[in-house]
Amino acid sequence: MRESNCTLSPKILQEFEIFSTLSLEEIEQFCRIITPLQFNKGELIIVEGEIGDSILILLDGEVEITQALTLKTDQVQTDLREKSLIHLSSQKRPFFGEMGLFSDDYKRSANVKAVSVCEIGKVAKHDFFRICDSYPQIGNKVMQNVAKVLTRRLKQTNQNVLKLTTAFSLILES
Repeated sequence: MRESNCTLSPKILQEFEIFSTLSLEEIEQFCRIITPLQFNKGELIIVEGEIGDSILILLDGEVEITQALTLKTDQVQTDLREKSLIHLSSQKRPFFGEMGLFSDDYKRSANVKAVSVCEIGKVAKHDFFRICDSYPQIGNKVMQNVAKVLTRRLKQTNQNVLKLTTAFSLILES
């Protein structure tokens, strides 16, 4: 990872769901605090279990999000297999890492790996909430946008758990 010289425009950021309801002038507040970073193909952008203090937006490139198949214990972790959860392209204008903004333990819940060279915009937690506190109208809009995405993701996760438990119970019945 290294800092990038990528220039951010409010028009581009407005295409991201997190900023979609903000005016271009409101988005300017975020343009000032976003740190553009570049990751090489194969590089880990987020590591599951590490402390997270930022939200990331995928400006260019592709990433894969994975999670460990086993829960970590106090004992040595010998099973390092991962489950691929989703493949994201910058064309969909995704953001990720938002749980680190709201979690009590701030630990990342998944790995995010660059599938290609990636341009990432990093918004530090303290900067994110400084804008939300200083400009409550902007903060309200951004929080609603994040809540919509989190709700959608939670519903999908619940469906996946239901499918998994149903499949598991069917296997046990056989």
